[in-house]
Amino acid sequence: MSIERKIEKVVAWLQQKVEESGTKGIVVGISGGIDSAVVANLIKKAFPENSLGVILPIKSSPKDVIDGRLVAEKAGIKNMTIDLTQEHSEMLSKIFDSLLQQNLFEEKNRRITDANLRARLRMTTLYGIANQLNYLVAGTDNAAEVYTGYFTKYGDGGVDILPIATLKKYEVYEWAKALGVPKEVLDREPSAGLWEGQTDEEEMGTTYSLIDAHLEGKEIPKKDLEIIERLHRISEHKRVMPPFPEI
Repeated sequence: MSIERKIEKVVAWLQQKVEESGTKGIVVGISGGIDSAVVANLIKKAFPENSLGVILPIKSSPKDVIDGRLVAEKAGIKNMTIDLTQEHSEMLSKIFDSLLQQNLFEEKNRRITDANLRARLRMTTLYGIANQLNYLVAGTDNAAEVYTGYFTKYGDGGVDILPIATLKKYEVYEWAKALGVPKEVLDREPSAGLWEGQTDEEEMGTTYSLIDAHLEGKEIPKKDLEIIERLHRISEHKRVMPPFPEI
């Protein structure tokens, strides 16, 4: 099946999910990266008048905002920018100050707390918008990220639908080219923008190409296989409902 035909099938699926949910359209957070660029284009195709891209900088690189707006402009999707830097700083300060007062603050966890709070503030904002518009929230995780759990629980993992969750990373690039995603975004090194200089592959400890290969049943180096399977194992809680006792 051609890429164009696959895109048509996903667009039809998006329309079906919105109809089933009794909503009117779809909103997505646009980061300036390739995954959100593909999803923005897909929801625009599905709902030309009822789709929205939201750029949500939090201490972000100016390039993230520039690329995000470039994606939205090229896709022709309605968009807005909401800077959450101040809200993030205030909330993080309150959390840390309260923990320090109780001698519970853990310095070694500062960066992950900061990063996950960013993702969760963005999720909260997207749902606030979605509630106002009666839209669904679309996620941007691809197959490699779903398998390894490379997303924040109740952050960028807190969504209603995952349009590209079956696409390997190399397929995301193929779809991006077919959809006309700007070259500036195609050439970016994958990054969740969690902190300055952060890259996905460095944080995961392996590469998207090796994760893709593993998902396709190909043989990969033992070191990388162990990393990928460990990430999959420890992130199982992100892919299921929270556990509860049978009473």
